[in-house]
Amino acid sequence: MVLGTSSHVGKSLLTAALCRIFAQHGHRVAPFKSQNMSLNSAATIEGLEIGRAQALQAEAAGVAPSVHMNPILIKPSGGNSSQVVVRGKIWGRVTAAEYHQRRVEELLPIVRESYNALAAEYDVVILEGAGSPAEINLKQHDIANIRMAEMADARCLLVGDIDRGGVFASLLGTLELLEPKERELVRGFAINKFRGDASLLEPGVHTIEDRVQKPCLGVIPYVHSLVLEEEDSLGLPVVTQAQWTSGLDRSSHRRLRVAVIALPSFSNFTDFDSLRSEASVSLLFCRTAEAIAQADVVIVPGSKQTVDDLLWMRSQGLDVAIQKHAQTSLVVGICGGMQMLGETITDPLGMEHDGTVAGLCLLPIQTTMQADKVTRNVKGKMAAAALFGQSITDCQLSGYEIHIGQTSYQSETTHFAVLFSERGTADTSKDGCVSIDMHVFGTYLHGIFDEDSFRHQFLRAARSFHGLSAPRDLHLWKQLREDSLNRLARTVEDALDMEMIFDWVGLPYKKTASEIHSHLREGTAG
Repeated sequence: MVLGTSSHVGKSLLTAALCRIFAQHGHRVAPFKSQNMSLNSAATIEGLEIGRAQALQAEAAGVAPSVHMNPILIKPSGGNSSQVVVRGKIWGRVTAAEYHQRRVEELLPIVRESYNALAAEYDVVILEGAGSPAEINLKQHDIANIRMAEMADARCLLVGDIDRGGVFASLLGTLELLEPKERELVRGFAINKFRGDASLLEPGVHTIEDRVQKPCLGVIPYVHSLVLEEEDSLGLPVVTQAQWTSGLDRSSHRRLRVAVIALPSFSNFTDFDSLRSEASVSLLFCRTAEAIAQADVVIVPGSKQTVDDLLWMRSQGLDVAIQKHAQTSLVVGICGGMQMLGETITDPLGMEHDGTVAGLCLLPIQTTMQADKVTRNVKGKMAAAALFGQSITDCQLSGYEIHIGQTSYQSETTHFAVLFSERGTADTSKDGCVSIDMHVFGTYLHGIFDEDSFRHQFLRAARSFHGLSAPRDLHLWKQLREDSLNRLARTVEDALDMEMIFDWVGLPYKKTASEIHSHLREGTAG
């Protein structure tokens, strides 16, 4: 089990790396996180919802994601309440106090069943903790850390993040706050995201080893330029508007400026990782009308609280800025963002916000919130042979839907896409909408930019609309992700004492053929 001294120390990516390492050594391995709090989610093959981090970890392990890998997903809804998703479906909405004081014990048997299901099917299960195991105010009802380690009889690796500072204090403090029996579950610790001269770190490492009487299994270097999604919004890139607009290049080869509205309840921000990776794109998460005015494309993303975020945009004057932008430039709405671009959003059941609210009226659609959530993976194709008024070739689409709104379209609506479930083509359906002037489109598809064919044609069409040259270099996203996972796994395998980790789970460790070959090459070069 990977435990952390706090949130965002790298637990999720380290778990993904370990999944990839065990898989490369020929073992069937699965990730498991009993309780995840995140607005980033993914759809399983069965059309059920889990945390996006667990879907990435399953990808690293080379297995299909399952609801058993993340039986409880908590999605903050604002107002000190959260939507609780249990085994992929909405279970209810509760306050933080109610959840910790009353509901946790009710859900514990479900967590146990899911873990046992994975343990029966796989050789190795890599568990990920949540936050810190030493949150003493919540520990009594914490089912994501020590209690889960006890249930699984897991050997725990405690991870600290040196990039944020205070790593020695956080490692020592975490262990000191654990009870003696709990401390015994932690077999060792590791330091993550290190930059610099490792020799300068050694005195501190030895001191902590002596103080806690546990070994340091390694110091993991900071791995740059990974195209792997982060667990939460702390991982969003920090790019300021001043940096984005400084020295605006007016040449035809300049980058396409894409502004994504950073909504208060921004969900699935990983939708834009593939766009950010393209050399021909400059992407900014923004909250100002000034940034919208300077953008080539404005994207209104998914939201956990669609109406609340729409009202927030209105209070900031962003609605008017987007409407003005759409008159001469390009606007895209993803999921909740598409709903906001429509005429009205009605919530008769109070799922997110009571009543009816007017949208931005950029698309001729109306949305009604419903109790049941639509969750599915889909494939499809563009409904028309044009995007932003620019001709495109036959364009395949793929992605996933996670929403509770039912959108109605006018009879003359130009749809964005024709979709079919990944299970087959029998349930073909229409998705999204395109404005009459073709400046605006909306879609329910998350992950739409991850499909190389669509992303490449989107960039060509948007750049052509603005009189910019075609992009010189275009990435293959799936290959970039594979390369990143393999690079991360190699870095972690080189940094950690893998013989000890394999021994924890009762398996012998042998270097892979590629690793042996790599070391031989290095030795020859030396």
